[in-house]
Amino acid sequence: MYAILDIETTGGKFNEEGITEIAIYKFDGHEVVDQFISLVNPEREIQEFVVKLTGINSKMLRNAPKFYEVAKRIVEITKDCILIAHNAAFDYRILRTEFERLGFDYERNTLCTVELSQQLIQDQNSYSLGKLTRSLGIPITDRHRASGDALATIQLFKLLLEKDTKKDIIQNAIKYFDKRLEKEKLKNLIEEIPRVLGIFYIHDANGKVIFIGRGKNIKVEINKLFLKTTRRALKIQDRAVSVSYNKTGNELFTRLKYNIALENLSPKFNFKKKFNISDDNFNHDNFIILDKGREVEENAVILVENNKVISYGYTNLAYQENNIDILKSVLTPVEHIEIAKTIIKNFLNRNRVQKIIRF
Repeated sequence: MYAILDIETTGGKFNEEGITEIAIYKFDGHEVVDQFISLVNPEREIQEFVVKLTGINSKMLRNAPKFYEVAKRIVEITKDCILIAHNAAFDYRILRTEFERLGFDYERNTLCTVELSQQLIQDQNSYSLGKLTRSLGIPITDRHRASGDALATIQLFKLLLEKDTKKDIIQNAIKYFDKRLEKEKLKNLIEEIPRVLGIFYIHDANGKVIFIGRGKNIKVEINKLFLKTTRRALKIQDRAVSVSYNKTGNELFTRLKYNIALENLSPKFNFKKKFNISDDNFNHDNFIILDKGREVEENAVILVENNKVISYGYTNLAYQENNIDILKSVLTPVEHIEIAKTIIKNFLNRNRVQKIIRF
């Protein structure tokens, strides 16, 4: 089942446009079985050039329904349908933007008659709807009005269905909202991740960290994240372009590095954790925590001086009591000292580490 549509907008800045008119024809491949046509009050100004192009002005829309009043009907008529439009990316983006303003994720498979025409009707001077339909002898009335353009798109699509004799071009041209290509992308992102204890970082197209996770087996944890269907998980999956990771070697370092990273990076899709900062002191003022490192013969080290967490890191140096200065030079100063102290204090109360050395 197809939902062939056309949308007229106010024009304006990208993703700030509003819908002024919408026409949707539900098409079963043979005939129209349902339709919805309506002017829409965009609740914003219409660009002057758009008024001249479409003939739709603010006065005409004063008593038209607002988008939220027609949203349910749009959802119903397009349910289980492939959305078809001439330049479908534009119409789909506008629809999704309007639904996002209502706090609703609108997702449909889409098919573009521009792209299909370029494959099935080659060597045309232009693939704009007006010029293409004229060259093909398809009548079009009310050009640049939603209903007229949508009806012309139906006739064009019927022609394309006939030309696709093997019935594979149209099928392969569908853009799936269920992200079949996305799933392949996510699978590739997971492929290079090792099965180790650590922290992982999901990056967007700009390289920005949008989510931080952790686990005993980060490959499994990332896979779980990419299989989830919660609203938050789907947004992470949609924006994920790369994944980086840090091996940690032990549970204490995993907790410490994870929470420090959250404080430093404030990823968009992590829940902000509120810490109940502990005022309690350690049992000793000056000591070193030694735990399992990332590799054999490597130590994970935390240095505490005057009851404050000073630095942490990894070293292959065997600890000697007179090597504190050397140790300090290879360790990383701790940021968010109070949070670090709380994490370490809570961990030591419930868990064992390899060694604690007082000095």
